[in-house]
Amino acid sequence: MKKLVFLFMLVHTTVLVSQESSFKAVEKTLQNYITGSSYNKLQQLESAFTKDATLYLTGRDGFFKIYTPKEYSGFFKNKKNGEFNGRVGKILSIEIFKDIASAKAEIFGPDRKWVYIDLFLLKETEKGWKIISKTATRVDESKNK
Repeated sequence: MKKLVFLFMLVHTTVLVSQESSFKAVEKTLQNYITGSSYNKLQQLESAFTKDATLYLTGRDGFFKIYTPKEYSGFFKNKKNGEFNGRVGKILSIEIFKDIASAKAEIFGPDRKWVYIDLFLLKETEKGWKIISKTATRVDESKNK
């Protein structure tokens, strides 16, 4: 009986450690996205995504469009690398299912003049956890109406 309890505890502990490790890895990927976009660090921003990730966003022209990670990082290319641009991100949730994950983040601009909710799909790859899809919606607009 003692051996059975020990075996159960060992398996349970191993699963918990593995989940915690995955959680931290997903969190690191999301922080690369947040830091890269907040400090105009294009390489760090792009490192959060798979090369063929799809970003479903409404462009500045108001039209829905699909962007590549390279196109998205281009939004920050004319700003000084490493300089804070006023964009702040906060991870709201992470949910992991084996080798896939979903996450939600709040992204806001200076003085919260604009606020977005970003939703992410992530996949564990041979290069670690990477964002494979992202979408966002602006949630502060009702305050301005």
